[in-house]
Amino acid sequence: QVQLVESGGGLVQAGGSLRLSCAASGSIFRADAMGWYRQAPGKQRELVATITRGGTTNYGDSVKGRFTISRDNNKNTVYLQMNALKPEDTAVYYCNAEIRITWYDRKDYWGQGTQVTVSS
Repeated sequence: QVQLVESGGGLVQAGGSLRLSCAASGSIFRADAMGWYRQAPGKQRELVATITRGGTTNYGDSVKGRFTISRDNNKNTVYLQMNALKPEDTAVYYCNAEIRITWYDRKDYWGQGTQVTVSS
């Protein structure tokens, strides 16, 4: 079994910062791409940022220049540093990871979500 456990969400004022963490645990051979998505009330889930095992990153347009994704391959952990937060960043943030439990068996996993609320 593989689990993704997120932490770091909370309430912050506009202009503030938060750092999210997501640790993958269980029977893991290797973690491939990892990333963050978010879903605001009444909206579809959207891409925040992804990062490959080699460190190539991709960001959603709305967070470019403000958020930074990084990872620690030894810890199977991905981070999201969020700066200059805006009220429109308020959402539940979900961690996603492509996990190989063997070289040939790769599956997509999601965390339970962590709430980020930005007050104006």
